[in-house]
Amino acid sequence: MLSFLDNIPYSILIVFSVIMILIPFKPMPHFVEKLIMLKNGTLKKPMDIFDLFYHSAPLILLITKFIRDYSNR
Repeated sequence: MLSFLDNIPYSILIVFSVIMILIPFKPMPHFVEKLIMLKNGTLKKPMDIFDLFYHSAPLILLITKFIRDYSNR
């Protein structure tokens, strides 16, 4: 099911993850803003929840690929 991750190099996932976590650069990255909202319990709007998952998707793929690669050894 996740075999498509085998074809994606780590370098691309790492760069894409960093970019998605840090954009927009000013005034505050959305990922950080949404994590603060989650911590404070104010992450309630569907758009904010979607935004959190959207900006963290490459990071989730990177972690999944790492676990998948190193659990098979």
